[in-house]
Amino acid sequence: MNPIHWSEAPHYLWAGDCEGWRLCDTPELSVIHERMPAGRSETAHRHAHARQVFRCLSGQLRIATPDTIHTLSEGQSLEIPPGTWHRAHCETETTFLVISAPSTRGDREDAAGMTR
Repeated sequence: MNPIHWSEAPHYLWAGDCEGWRLCDTPELSVIHERMPAGRSETAHRHAHARQVFRCLSGQLRIATPDTIHTLSEGQSLEIPPGTWHRAHCETETTFLVISAPSTRGDREDAAGMTR
């Protein structure tokens, strides 16, 4: 165990220009530092087993669920229970943490019809 800066963690790209840094990557727990450029969205999806917490670090993160759109500002967080359809979107460049227990690897179902 040694401290690392988020920028030194294993890095990946998704959706072309969105980035993630894996701060913790075990079957029991995943912690990812993510950056989304302005105007980007992820595909609506759900996780059968993973409970997730999104914590906004900078910018403004919108998380749509079937019932509402939650807008998170810097320092705010939102818990997404297992089985809940959701989609992250940002109007400005946004950085945030995604904490998942257990890991979401192999535990994702994309939604064809969720448009929020």
